[in-house]
Amino acid sequence: MIRLPRLTRALAVAALLGAGPALAQTPAPSTTPTTRPAPTAPAPTAPAAPKAPEAPKVAPAGKPALIDLNSASKDELETLSGIGAARSEATIKGRPYRGKDELLSKKIVPSNVYEGIKDKVIARQKS
Repeated sequence: MIRLPRLTRALAVAALLGAGPALAQTPAPSTTPTTRPAPTAPAPTAPAAPKAPEAPKVAPAGKPALIDLNSASKDELETLSGIGAARSEATIKGRPYRGKDELLSKKIVPSNVYEGIKDKVIARQKS
């Protein structure tokens, strides 16, 4: 056993005792949910200028925007291959659609046209 001078031993003990809280484990974070402050009302603003017509919705890069059969305009529907003025009008008259496959069951488009557009359309439901 190594014999240390009394002062050295006293300093070593003091250092270990002083470091005790620093070496102790920290308590686990509370798992109780915190309350969020109530939302505040937005500040009044000046009257807005008339809105310009909406631009077509842009999908994330790499994915084309889907055209909603339940809300698309005649012009938007006519951008689809195989859909002209008559089929776009028939699509609008056949609304609402529960699913895009109703284009076939309601005989709005033939199966070859449906196969070409099925990945470009969607039938969103109003909530």
